[in-house]
Amino acid sequence: MSSTQTPIALITGGSRGLGKSMALKLAEHGTDVVLTYRSNQSEAEAVVAAIAKLGRRAVALQLDVGKSASFAAFADQLRAVLKDHWQRSQFDFLVNNAGIGIHASFAETTEAQFDELVNVHLKGAFFLTQTLLPLIVDGGRILNISSGLARFSLPGYSAYAAMKGAIEVLTRYQAKELGARRIAVNTLAPGAIETDFGGGVVRDNADVNAFVAAQTALGRVGLPDDIGGAVVVLLSKDSGWINGQRVEASGGMFV
Repeated sequence: MSSTQTPIALITGGSRGLGKSMALKLAEHGTDVVLTYRSNQSEAEAVVAAIAKLGRRAVALQLDVGKSASFAAFADQLRAVLKDHWQRSQFDFLVNNAGIGIHASFAETTEAQFDELVNVHLKGAFFLTQTLLPLIVDGGRILNISSGLARFSLPGYSAYAAMKGAIEVLTRYQAKELGARRIAVNTLAPGAIETDFGGGVVRDNADVNAFVAAQTALGRVGLPDDIGGAVVVLLSKDSGWINGQRVEASGGMFV
């Protein structure tokens, strides 16, 4: 990235929740954004409009990260968007954020649930990143979103957390193999956050919210902007020497 170019971030699942906060926070700090959404275009376009009000440029593209067969066509679409809107052939930051939440005990998790989690959280992130490698600038960044649940264990998240554990290992391998292109790759692991994720249980269930707050050193549940702010820090030019690391943003949950 040249010093005169505005950086461009691609955020999967950027239309709501943590992804929306990431997009807005990055825009506030001078980054243009391409955000993907799975089904709610109007929601995504509202984020694009909010970014425009911040004086930055943004585009929303449809993508289901659980369908890897669509990635080549998505890359072509992204290539066209970069050319049309930025007169560029590459972007700077890839944030693999899109995800789904499935809560089921280990004993009751179905193969269909497991396969859906694999496709979205592991296979999707693996092959989307692979497909987009030619479009990422040398010296760019990749940030994979994991979860505090890969470190601490709460009943009902065995399959979900296993995918995130795999992503954390994958991050280190990506950092090793992409180092020749000076691409830094890290993991950001949020703790429990008040969003609509998993049916909004952390946000809307007072007992769950109180439990999380009681187990968190800073005494409250996380908010989306806590994670958006952390993404800004990890993608800033001053964080370029952080590579192959897992950074947890949980307020000190279960420390």
